Amino acid sequence: MKDYGLVSIITPSWNCDKFVEETIQSILTQTYTNWELLFQDDCSTDGTRDVVLEYAQVDSRIKYECNAQNSGAAITRNNALKRAKGKWIAFLDSDDLWLPNKLEEQLKFMVINNYAFSYHDYVEIDENSQELGVYVSGKHQVNKYDMYACCWPGCLSVMYNVEKIGLIQIRDVKKNNDSAMWLRIIQYTNCYLLPKQLGLYRRRRGSITPPSIEARVMWHYRLFRDAELMNPISSFIWMCINIIGNSYKKIFYVKKYNIQN
Repeated sequence: MKDYGLVSIITPSWNCDKFVEETIQSILTQTYTNWELLFQDDCSTDGTRDVVLEYAQVDSRIKYECNAQNSGAAITRNNALKRAKGKWIAFLDSDDLWLPNKLEEQLKFMVINNYAFSYHDYVEIDENSQELGVYVSGKHQVNKYDMYACCWPGCLSVMYNVEKIGLIQIRDVKKNNDSAMWLRIIQYTNCYLLPKQLGLYRRRRGSITPPSIEARVMWHYRLFRDAELMNPISSFIWMCINIIGNSYKKIFYVKKYNIQN
């Protein structure tokens, strides 16, 4: 296996002891082995810490740290990114899963094509790790304006080259903080799709019932007003474009399929 350099896996966590062991196992089974797993715990009150530390005791690549206080996902990701030592950054939330060839396939794709920022297809699963019959893909090339118009990558699918992008930090936005991260990275380079299904995104009960339309609209507005520091008029315009863009993605790039029994 070719060594493409160290991959720093960013895993923010809060009260995920029900799922975190399966997430860790999906990393341990990777065919590419030069990685470090940076768990950043946002002061979990369940057994997350114990589960992660049990693995960390037997595998030095797994590194646990807890925030000084509960801070939210944006700050938690920022803290983990500050700890990263890898040439490559990949993201995996503590309830999602990777297929065993995820790192190897994506690294090969990026190196061969000299890409600094990429994402890939994934499917959705439920809390019992059963497929929901939803396949998510995206545009083959995403430029800055595409990313402002729509959050194309799923967090579990993103990888970027630190040597070309540098340390990324985002402002403390409570929602759409993954979109805020991609808007920072896209300032440096386009994002490219690896059209392979390499991840499993978990839909949890709390996300099945959508929030009110007013709340979702405000999240889009705050993405541009608070994360990108746009003026109110620009924020409103991009909010509207972003809502339309995400609807376009759901229509043309999110496909339903029959689940095999």
